[in-house]
Amino acid sequence: MSKLNREVLYLQASGQRKRLLGEQHSSVATTLKILAGLYYYQGRYDQAKELLVEALDQRKWLLGEQHSSVPTSLKKLAGLYYYQGRYDQAEELLVEALGQRKQLLGEEHPSVVTSMNNLASLYDSQGRHDQAEPLYLQALEVFQRLLETYPED
Repeated sequence: MSKLNREVLYLQASGQRKRLLGEQHSSVATTLKILAGLYYYQGRYDQAKELLVEALDQRKWLLGEQHSSVPTSLKKLAGLYYYQGRYDQAEELLVEALGQRKQLLGEEHPSVVTSMNNLASLYDSQGRHDQAEPLYLQALEVFQRLLETYPED
């Protein structure tokens, strides 16, 4: 299936979901996120950003600021900013996502480790090794504790 056909199908799905479920439904936000991913891979970053921001806003409004899907949406938007070289904006979102995941899931959760690694990778890619290293080490410690808690059979 060509990228153009995918776009048409995603737009149709979005329109149908909006018609059937209403503008403010989590399924609509999911469709926006998927379409944003297509735009991202096509290099249509402004359109991708617009949809990712809309999906994030919808999730916050529908599910609340403290819902587990919000940090994931923050990470997606941060990834777009990172790719565009907008590191300050990416950092702000990754810090927010890490804080929310810690608050929602606790310090000892695999998603928190992933968020630590995401932020550390951003720092590392900018040569900010003094900020990256403590996060990498902390993530490694948590991951090792998780492995000890859930050993393989």
